[in-house]
Amino acid sequence: MIKTLNALAEPNRLKIVDLLQSGPRSVGEIAEELGIRQPQVSKHLKVLVEAGLLEIERDAQRHIFHIRPQPFRELDNWLESFRRTWDERYDQLDELLRQWQANDHDQPE
Repeated sequence: MIKTLNALAEPNRLKIVDLLQSGPRSVGEIAEELGIRQPQVSKHLKVLVEAGLLEIERDAQRHIFHIRPQPFRELDNWLESFRRTWDERYDQLDELLRQWQANDHDQPE
């Protein structure tokens, strides 16, 4: 998962992944849509492929890139543990606030 986070930490790579969510693209299409020079895009794609986030499909001379869902599922599962922890803490805070409000209203003025 460290490879995933490191790869996504660079803003242009994150933009590439965001773009590929809507479907596979070639290097040229990615460069054109994001306004990044093709050599730069190629370097970013190499990092994303090496991190296991993308796969390459070869279509004659073109390389088509698409997202591999598994690393994103693993990242989502990891983040879910944090969501559960924070949800539990917020539920506890809500309960404490309800108790505090109930006790505050029970006090004579």
